Amino acid sequence: MKNLKQIIKEEYRKILQEQNQLQKALRIRKVHGHLKCSNNNLTSLEGAPSSVGGDFYCSNNELTSLEGAPRSVGGDFDCSDNYLTSLESAPSSVGGDFNCSDNNLTSLEGAPSSVGGSFYCFDNNLTSLQGAPNSVGRNFYCSFNDLTSLEGAPSSIGGGFFCRSQKNGIKFTEQDVREVSNVKGQIWI
Repeated sequence: MKNLKQIIKEEYRKILQEQNQLQKALRIRKVHGHLKCSNNNLTSLEGAPSSVGGDFYCSNNELTSLEGAPRSVGGDFDCSDNYLTSLESAPSSVGGDFNCSDNNLTSLEGAPSSVGGSFYCFDNNLTSLQGAPNSVGRNFYCSFNDLTSLEGAPSSIGGGFFCRSQKNGIKFTEQDVREVSNVKGQIWI
């Protein structure tokens, strides 16, 4: 025979299961316009739509992970000014700019393989550019990190390459950049 405590636990589990099923059913799958959830003290992106046709801004929150982030963003994706240590679960496709600057990143693993606009990863703790997109349509910004190498930089950059003022004092040359990347615009080192 069940005691009252067991019955209450079972009923509570049933209620939680029903709430989870309802939340999953109500989850918005696609947003055609922009979605801005910056400056909200968010600690999670769980429940975000799987696709955003315009821009997705989740900057200046308290995120430590991108779990739950949209898988594709047609415009800009901005997760700057958080506490991210990884780009795992970042969108696989970004049509505009991708901004992950001002975080605690030590790696770019998980970044989209291609970004249509500019890619911003300045002011992190990166020691290499491994995991950076293969292709960036506009500019690539990696200043104010701890880079010891440019290995892993995008092979194709449609605009400029900005890599000034590494925190560790290392300075790269234009030749260093040209050895790893085909940059169409100016190189700022």
